[in-house]
Amino acid sequence: MHHTARTVHRRVACVRSSGRSPLGALEEAFLALATAASPLTLPAHLVCEESEQSALPVDQFRARLAHPATSSAQRVRSWREVVRRAQQLGEPWGTVAVAMAVPVLRRVLARLARPAHLERAEVEQEALAAVAVAVRSVDVDAADVGRELFAAADRAVHRLAYAARRQAARETGSAAVRLGRLARFEGRPGCQEAADAAGVAGAGRQEDEYTVLARAVRAGIVGIAEARLIARTRLEREPMQRLADERGVSVRQLYRHRSAAEQHLSAHLREQLREQ
Repeated sequence: MHHTARTVHRRVACVRSSGRSPLGALEEAFLALATAASPLTLPAHLVCEESEQSALPVDQFRARLAHPATSSAQRVRSWREVVRRAQQLGEPWGTVAVAMAVPVLRRVLARLARPAHLERAEVEQEALAAVAVAVRSVDVDAADVGRELFAAADRAVHRLAYAARRQAARETGSAAVRLGRLARFEGRPGCQEAADAAGVAGAGRQEDEYTVLARAVRAGIVGIAEARLIARTRLEREPMQRLADERGVSVRQLYRHRSAAEQHLSAHLREQLREQ
């Protein structure tokens, strides 16, 4: 039973490291089971009142399960059978059970108010991991097994999004304080040229903050690209997605770059304070 969740976790972890979509990778594995020389099947009567086939490949079974004409009673008994197999037989039924939830998971993720710096792949991973854990622990005799799985995924992705928003708010407030304090201690007349040399636009409009960044560049605390990143997103309030597109990196990676640069600025601030 524990093998189910471990297998899905390993597959998702590999996908994350390669930058692929976790849902897409799971779909590939699922469809491979359905289209193999001896495809994995489920009893057709679970989702069909009358069927010419006694069994359906798992992809056709999922399509019928998700169809609006399928009754709630059919869905309940279908999910019970899929989860029962996952718990008692292990793989590949663990993969099948999680993949059966993909159509609903796509709707859950489409409704999620996801912060811009939270990558979709990370949210997909969280949803799949939650379903995998629920599959191994849910009571197969529950009133609606499928709903239990979907609810677990919904809770997980909302917790992740909430934590990401809280972290972003803390970082924004902390960075503003650090820049303000640096400006008080380092902002001095005659530094316009330094700001221009650093390539940080807009120094005339917010001279103190831009001067702080220019001085940090000259001192080797941050690079020019890092200073521009901080200036454009913190001071100019440009969307991080725009800069990520320009630089050909992910939004989350760019947030990590900015966080590292701001930590260097923070250490620089502490040094300046000790010298006062």
